[in-house]
Amino acid sequence: MTRPIEVERKRQLADDGEALTRMLDGLGWAPDPAVTEVDTYYSRPDVDYMQTVECLRVRQRGDFAEITYKPPSTEATHSADDVISKPETNVHLMPGNACRAEQLLENIGMRRLVRVEKHRTVYRHRLHRDVTVSVDTVVGVGVFVETEVLSADAGAAARIVSETETRLGVSDCPVVDLPYRDLTLHHASA
Repeated sequence: MTRPIEVERKRQLADDGEALTRMLDGLGWAPDPAVTEVDTYYSRPDVDYMQTVECLRVRQRGDFAEITYKPPSTEATHSADDVISKPETNVHLMPGNACRAEQLLENIGMRRLVRVEKHRTVYRHRLHRDVTVSVDTVVGVGVFVETEVLSADAGAAARIVSETETRLGVSDCPVVDLPYRDLTLHHASA
């Protein structure tokens, strides 16, 4: 059985996302309840995850917490049109154990890179069950839209990402190929 992978593209919005929210509503996309996610990112002391574009994070969202790892970026994981296709490894944590997970990572020598806070609303459509559209406000950075498809066929999923962006009128917004981790670090040092 082929494991599905996450195929996504992120774009920066020029405004606060209200126009996109109205468009989503008008096209039948329903919002999940808005959430605040706090992600703490780590790197190995001998490998710079900023250079390899790997991801090791502890995510907290209400009572939910998980550790996520995404492998390094390669030509195979990034298409020419900035669609990213990477497998994820997620380990769900018991409620309240995010701080313990962070302490564990630091105890085994992982370096804390940055903490990112974002307010996210995920939209779903009853006719497009494999597609999610997220509107993210990243504290201190800006507002973004991320279109994501979970599929075993990366090529077909990339086409669906493009078609969805076109229908939503965001295909002319600038593509952002850096993770929120990197954007937050850049804004903090500017």
